[in-house]
Amino acid sequence: MTGEGERDGHGVLERFESPAGAHAWCTAVRRSGASLGFVPTMGALHEGHLTLVRRAAAENVRVCVSVFVNPLQFDDPADLEAYPRDLDRDAALLAAAGCKMVFTGRLSDFFPGVAGPEAIPRRDPGPCALDLEGAGRAGHFEGVATIVGRLFELVGPGRAYFGAKDFQQTLVVRHVARELGYPEIVVCPTSRDADGLARSSRNVRLTPAARERALALSRALQAARRAFAEGERSVAVLEALLTRELARGDDGTPFEVEYAAVRDPELWGAGGDSAGPTARALVAARVGGVRLIDNLALDEALEGGASKGGA
Repeated sequence: MTGEGERDGHGVLERFESPAGAHAWCTAVRRSGASLGFVPTMGALHEGHLTLVRRAAAENVRVCVSVFVNPLQFDDPADLEAYPRDLDRDAALLAAAGCKMVFTGRLSDFFPGVAGPEAIPRRDPGPCALDLEGAGRAGHFEGVATIVGRLFELVGPGRAYFGAKDFQQTLVVRHVARELGYPEIVVCPTSRDADGLARSSRNVRLTPAARERALALSRALQAARRAFAEGERSVAVLEALLTRELARGDDGTPFEVEYAAVRDPELWGAGGDSAGPTARALVAARVGGVRLIDNLALDEALEGGASKGGA
């Protein structure tokens, strides 16, 4: 690992092992008048992350990336321990994608002077943290909101880029950005492999058979989208379709559906019997012991997009 503030072997990427160094770098960029794009990650980078970095590089003069496996958002210690980590590999990929600075750190570096994780003040993740991911993973979105808010404070105003695969998380992030007044949140379409599987750092843990079975997630979402395009608006019918499609093609691979839901991001917890033009289908399942999530806008024209000031 290169020292703090040193150049990476590519000659273009600065690396900092503490948030303090990253904060100083970002402050200098803004003072120069250059626009700043930010991509927060937990590392184990894949093409989905790099797509975000390339878009940020196309829309900003400078791009920085955080690589931090946030223990506050893991409810399963085994999942935290198993999360892949390889900063040298990640740095090489980031340099090639147009990133100018990458930083990491320990939890205590992000919250100096706080006596342990339990003492870190948690940030309210907002009403969109309820249900689905929020219901099944106690404290997850509180942990996400807490570290994302801290990252936003360190990097400062600019644009922050997120993938739509973690859609409920993007709603939480927008809530945090509204509370702070910055940054601009840019949500990019889900990056997928050629077979339709949403790219995820967890995919490397899938056996060939489990990966094939995992394609049921994207097939179910596409089936719901087709039904919506043909005029189906009943949330109950669309959710039943999702569940039915997830059950198809059972080859004996362990497959546990956690949820198959249709939600309107404008209403979320308020629910509703009819799917409106902004509705999304969302699914989560454990496939061969690996937890995967995916989602799809039922109206394709609304996939992706940006939100000013986290709105």
